Amino acid sequence: MRIALVAQHGSPLTPPASQDSVPLVAGITAHAQALAKLGHRVTVYARRDSRGLAGSAIIAPRVTVEHVSAGPPAPLTDPELAAHVAGFGDYLAQRWHRNQPDLVHAYSWTSGLAALAAIRGGIDVPLVQTFGALGIAERRYRAPSQDTDRRIRLEACIARSAHTVLASTAAEASELLRMGVARSSLAVVPCGVDTDEFAAEGPVAKRSARPRLLAVSPLETRRGLDILVRVLARVPDAELTIAGGPAKAQLGKDRVCQELTALAKSFGVTGRLTFTGKVAPGSLPALLRSADLLVSAAPYDPIGATAIAAMSCGTPVAACATGGLADAVLDGTTGVLVPAGRPDLLARRVRLLLASPLRLEAFGIAAADRARARYSWDRISREILAAYERCLQPTAAHLVQVTS
Repeated sequence: MRIALVAQHGSPLTPPASQDSVPLVAGITAHAQALAKLGHRVTVYARRDSRGLAGSAIIAPRVTVEHVSAGPPAPLTDPELAAHVAGFGDYLAQRWHRNQPDLVHAYSWTSGLAALAAIRGGIDVPLVQTFGALGIAERRYRAPSQDTDRRIRLEACIARSAHTVLASTAAEASELLRMGVARSSLAVVPCGVDTDEFAAEGPVAKRSARPRLLAVSPLETRRGLDILVRVLARVPDAELTIAGGPAKAQLGKDRVCQELTALAKSFGVTGRLTFTGKVAPGSLPALLRSADLLVSAAPYDPIGATAIAAMSCGTPVAACATGGLADAVLDGTTGVLVPAGRPDLLARRVRLLLASPLRLEAFGIAAADRARARYSWDRISREILAAYERCLQPTAAHLVQVTS
């Protein structure tokens, strides 16, 4: 097939602007390369978000990135991206009228808008949509932006217009059903991981002799990092390392870092709390391997990408049972899950796990096995490809659903 992947948010050749965008960028690249290995031709239509990008680039055999000038050549927020959807969609329409793909797969809601605008210009191509995160969940769990209501309305329109919607988690699938998406148009395909890069064997970052709890998160409020400091106060002798945020040299000026440091001081755990600052993607596997546990108290984690990467590195996860974490972590097998807002329970389960090295090791082995079996890009891309094929053969897909 000739497959078009739409990435209006920016180019996969540009370093991700934030920790949150790393899984999306890595996922598009990995999926494109996996499709190409299966014999398909893939073009990634990405907004030119850096002045140094050429008009197009071949990043692997049968994989081309085509850069679209729509807005300034710089990273943009969602509201800023929405202002340039029309120009991006016009380019896609002109391009696809000349060389029509067999299928279009849009990543993020602004990409979906641009793809829909192009298709409705008279191009008969099925659209597959991946959101990654939904505005309705963002509004529920995080501080909403002023454009959240508009985004929610548009996401519902995109989801109901697409031929197939790929939900990253069971929770997202439930949200989409409530938005009016037909069950027959939904497929749950989780975030994947490069099981070669994120493997149990490999370099390990330096650490102290204390048990290490690791959190990988932007330094933002509503991420549950304050809860993890409270957990640390209830887990004697452990250390908490928080990875993410600005460059290490700028941490002292970061408001959230200052607040967390003050909170740690009030609990008497300042000496057991460290910040790494921004982590380069290539350094993340070694950091994950250095931890005894990846910990998260985030009330909302749409895809659970970091937890999946940690599991792939053989590191168990202790987290709140939300979003992608609830799907990825098998409670009592690859880690522990607790209800959100229960730092006391999270601390108790972390203490029990750290007190049993053999059990912790068994969890790590099981975590790596689960990541390889369920989340390798080979498997994820084949599941996405199966959704593509159902999309192109709606009658056959319907018969399968009726008889299964």
